[in-house]
Amino acid sequence: MQSRRGGPVKQPLSRDAIVSEALRLLTSEGLEGMSLRKVAAGLETGAASLYAYVEDLDELRALVLDRALVKVDVRAGAGADWRAGVRAVLASYSRVLSGSPGLAQLAFGTIAVGPNALRITEALLGLLAQGGVDPETRAWAVDLLILQVTAVVAEHAGGLDPAAPEGRVARAVAGVSESDYPEIHAARAHLLSGTGAQRFAWAIDVVLHGIQRVPRPSPVSAPRATSRRAGKSARRTR
Repeated sequence: MQSRRGGPVKQPLSRDAIVSEALRLLTSEGLEGMSLRKVAAGLETGAASLYAYVEDLDELRALVLDRALVKVDVRAGAGADWRAGVRAVLASYSRVLSGSPGLAQLAFGTIAVGPNALRITEALLGLLAQGGVDPETRAWAVDLLILQVTAVVAEHAGGLDPAAPEGRVARAVAGVSESDYPEIHAARAHLLSGTGAQRFAWAIDVVLHGIQRVPRPSPVSAPRATSRRAGKSARRTR
């Protein structure tokens, strides 16, 4: 679109425009490239003008993460066994984060609390309810499941794949001395075995079995935001 002077029309400044530009920078330049200064420059404005729409960089990061999570398919596990449903939703979440190293790193240090993050939480709570998990336990279980997947994806986003044959982890494990590390030496083939998909499914199943067998402890005092996820959510929704 052209302005009356013949140049491109400057996009009106809004929260939506700010989040869109920040997500573009995150995808193209990584987490370090998504600064308020660079976002403002991309929108041809000053960094101070952004504060009329976002409180600070933390809030912007939460908004960007939630925007990216729109691609998570929460219906991926519809009609399946509840465990398969949980794995399917989390696999979709994993694929979205894996699409950009910057996004995976952002998710590890940021908690999205917008409609897309809530949609994922809602889907997981419903699947856990189908599995007979009590309300108190499934409330904590969602946090554990998402954190598990986020941590794995963020680790791999940094180029670390423990099972990669030529990776430094694989080389270290394969080269251990039997006399110094007898247990690692005996288990070295198993430590590096399996595909990423197999390890992912197994890890989720282990967590789900634990969730079913270990109920959440009864609170000894008034409930408060004590978890990593709940604490950050509370600060961002003031």
